[in-house]
Amino acid sequence: MANCLVAQSGGPTSVINATVAGIVKANQLNPIYDTVYGGLHGVEGILSEMFVDLTDMSDFENKVLRQTPSSALGSCRYKLLRENEEDFKRLFEIFAKYDIRTVFYTGGNDSMDTVYALTQYAEKNNLEGFQFVGCPKTVDNDLMVMDHSPGYASAAKFIATTAYQTWLDSTVYTRQDVFILEAMGRDAGWLAASACASGIVDVLVLPEQPFDKENFLKVVKKHVDEKNKCYIVVSEGVRYEDGTYLSAQESKNDTFGHAVLGGSGAALRDMILDAGISERAKVQDLSNAQRSHATEQSKVDVEESFNLGMSAHMRSVDPSFTGKTVILNRVEGDDYDVVYSATDSSNIANHVKHFPTEWILPDYAGITDEALAYIEPLLVGIPEIIYDEKGLPVHVTPYYMRNK
Repeated sequence: MANCLVAQSGGPTSVINATVAGIVKANQLNPIYDTVYGGLHGVEGILSEMFVDLTDMSDFENKVLRQTPSSALGSCRYKLLRENEEDFKRLFEIFAKYDIRTVFYTGGNDSMDTVYALTQYAEKNNLEGFQFVGCPKTVDNDLMVMDHSPGYASAAKFIATTAYQTWLDSTVYTRQDVFILEAMGRDAGWLAASACASGIVDVLVLPEQPFDKENFLKVVKKHVDEKNKCYIVVSEGVRYEDGTYLSAQESKNDTFGHAVLGGSGAALRDMILDAGISERAKVQDLSNAQRSHATEQSKVDVEESFNLGMSAHMRSVDPSFTGKTVILNRVEGDDYDVVYSATDSSNIANHVKHFPTEWILPDYAGITDEALAYIEPLLVGIPEIIYDEKGLPVHVTPYYMRNK
């Protein structure tokens, strides 16, 4: 037998560690690898041989890992450029040195491009005996081919819950009040749309439709005039017809060339106040909380992420299984269920799945019943959380913080 390596990359989620737990547990039940290495800080750390041994993880740690938010192995935003031959040579030297046959890489579409690039390099250079397997995750739910992305459901549950609770808070006074909730979503409005599961959203602004300032202000004024209140949810990536972001003045680029956003809620607030529609307007930017809040994880999300890791491990028994990403899709029927399969990582890498425009109601009025029927089954259940004597949830100490 040889060894395997699991690593995490890109933005964390509250269930990304459940996939790692699934891979480790699967190998304990069916030990096809002598050692399960954890690569710290994704491909960036792998290049520096930053590994931990996860092989003999205890059952208790495995359970706690599933409820631990963020990336316990550490993450990175390192771009593996195909023209940078030195990185690839170094990586394959390291894989050979540690007798690593299979690399499980957990992340979003940029991470799936890393899986694709490593597979291409191995094929081009006739490097046999290596496998690269993608395990998807992203709170943005913008990965192609699959029904939904692991990580989305828990973030959606947090957003819908927060929307309802902050709406209750914003309605306690008789005074005029506009409340704006800003969710993540550079190109796709899945997260902001999930707030509608709360049933309280008055105005929903998504990046899939060009922003019409005049119509937006008209709709907000209508709500304020009718009930003295208006609850608004907006994606960070909303743009005007010409492609300019509402928060363009605060946008920069990350290492992958993506805009780094934040501030669309404040932009809407300023518009509303400048137009004299309301005396007050408050913004709640959920920022990192929406991807790191874990005590209200979706049970569906945790179990699916764990099972996806187990499925990836099982499929890697086949030496020809490489350059693939394990995905899940919904089974048709009255009861919610999913089936696991696989697709070429190239089908996911660098693509974006947008929130369907046919699911968006006109005049910023929210989403259709079909959209709600898609979202609501994903939010069901809360896993049993292990707490410490202080009443706080137990989390694993991140592996990249150990032995320091």
